[in-house]
Amino acid sequence: MDRNLALEVVRVTEAAALASARLMGRGDRDGADRAAVEAMRRVFDNVDVRGEVVIGEGERDRAPMLYVGEKVGRGVEGDVEVEIAVDALEGSNLCATGAPNAISVIAIGEKGRLLRAPDGYMEKIAVGPAAKGAIDLRRSPTENLERIADALGKYLEDLTVVILDRRRNDALVKEVRAAGARIKLIGDGDVSGALNTCFPESGVDVLMGTGGAREGVIAAAALRCVGGDMQGRLQLRDDGERERAARTGLRDLDKVLSIDALAGGSVMFAATGVTNGDFLRGVRFTGDGARTHSVVMRSKSGSIRYIETIHKFSRAPDYEH
Repeated sequence: MDRNLALEVVRVTEAAALASARLMGRGDRDGADRAAVEAMRRVFDNVDVRGEVVIGEGERDRAPMLYVGEKVGRGVEGDVEVEIAVDALEGSNLCATGAPNAISVIAIGEKGRLLRAPDGYMEKIAVGPAAKGAIDLRRSPTENLERIADALGKYLEDLTVVILDRRRNDALVKEVRAAGARIKLIGDGDVSGALNTCFPESGVDVLMGTGGAREGVIAAAALRCVGGDMQGRLQLRDDGERERAARTGLRDLDKVLSIDALAGGSVMFAATGVTNGDFLRGVRFTGDGARTHSVVMRSKSGSIRYIETIHKFSRAPDYEH
C-alpha cells in the first residue's frame, strides 16, 4: 500500500464528513449516519483499489451498503487487494447534538490482517507511544494506571483517563476515581478517544473501558500508525454473539488481543472532523463551499499528515450540496 492510496482515501472521509455535517445539531443521529454512509460509499467507486469491507455497517441483511463482505473500489485484476474498516460517522450522537469529536474514519490493511471483529463489545486499553508496553488487560485498572504513570514520568493523580459514559463502565469509573486519576467521560466516539492518547496537546493519557468491538479494530489501526499501544478483549453478551464471533474465525474468544492481533501488517488510517474536536476541526461551511480538516497516517513510514481542504461545491461532483 503506497502513499498515493493514503491520500486518495481522504476524499472518502471528506465526503462522509461533509454530508453528515449538514445535519449537525438537528437531533437526527440516524439521518446523519445514513448521509455519511451514502456519501462514503459513492466516493469509493472512484478509488483505485480492490477492497473488502471487514468492519462496516453490519451484516448484509441489515445494511444496504458498506456491509461486511462488500467489495468496494474500482480496482481491476492485478491491483492491490486490501481490507477496509470504516465508521462513516463515529459519534453519530455527537453530530446530532453538535457536541465535539464526531469524525469520519477509515482504516485500510493488508488482506487477512485486520481482525474481523463481530458486533458486540470489547474491553480496551490504549495509550500513546510514551507508554507503549506498559499496559496489560490481565492486570487491574489501578495497576495499569501505576505502570502508565511510571512510563510517562507523571504522578498517577495527574493522569487523564478517557472512559465511555456507560453503565457497563461504572465499576471502572469507581476504581479509577479511587486510584486518584482524573477522568474525562465521553458520551460517544472512543476511536477519537484512543487516538487522542497519542497527541500530547489533547491532554489525554489513556483510554480505558468497554466499547464497540469494531471500533476497537479501527482504533488499533490508527494507533499502529503513530506508535501507540492497545489491547482488547471481547465482551460477548450471549450465545448468539459468541456463535457469530466464531463464524468470523475467532477461536479463543476470551483471549487478550494485542494491537498487532487487532490490526497487523501495514496499515493506513484517515479521519476527517465533522464537529470540532480535540485534534481535528469540524466542517466549516463557507457559502460557496466548505473547509475540512483531516489527518492521514501510515504505519510503514510513521508519517502523519494534516490536510486542510477547500471544497468548491460548484466544481465537486462527489459532494451533494
